[in-house]
Amino acid sequence: MNIRSFKDLHVWQRGMELVEEIYLLTKKLPSDERFGLCSQIRRAAVSIPSNVSEGHRRSTKEFIRFLTIADGSAAEVETQLILIAKIYPSIDCAKSFSLLSEVQKMIWSMSKGLKLSAPR
Repeated sequence: MNIRSFKDLHVWQRGMELVEEIYLLTKKLPSDERFGLCSQIRRAAVSIPSNVSEGHRRSTKEFIRFLTIADGSAAEVETQLILIAKIYPSIDCAKSFSLLSEVQKMIWSMSKGLKLSAPR
């Protein structure tokens, strides 16, 4: 597959699916969470594909750095999902956890591949 745009990257595509899933999940949270947990997890989720797309437009070294930032945002989402699952056990977070795990693996794999191919 020829990568012409960040939109061609599978990690960006799955990251966008994760964002959509997080938005659907957070609609199930109580309204008093709108400015707390809901806002926090949405921003962290959006940060994942945003950093992938921004990094793709830069040098390989910078792309690796942006993937590291995306991975940090993914860790934030994971923490917040764990919290939602504990505080609101009636909300099913399984699909979000599954997509997140997939995105985290893709970020790690892409970062490793870029590090191996980068000039030394």
